[in-house]
Amino acid sequence: MTERIWTIVAALFAVAAGVLLWWNNLPAAFVTATLGAVAWFLSHRAQMRAKIIAAEEISNDQDSYEESDEE
Repeated sequence: MTERIWTIVAALFAVAAGVLLWWNNLPAAFVTATLGAVAWFLSHRAQMRAKIIAAEEISNDQDSYEESDEE
């Protein structure tokens, strides 16, 4: 869910940067595009965090299953 929000925010910043470029406001377009890039990286960070948590849960489940087989 969080990664979807950051992706939407990044897209909105990209559109805003495009509009600012169209209006020839280069400093504001640069700042807006930079914020969009930051939002995009936060989106990927959220995706990676979710994948790492899922992988750790699977690993923990396998470890507990292997421990129960040894007893």
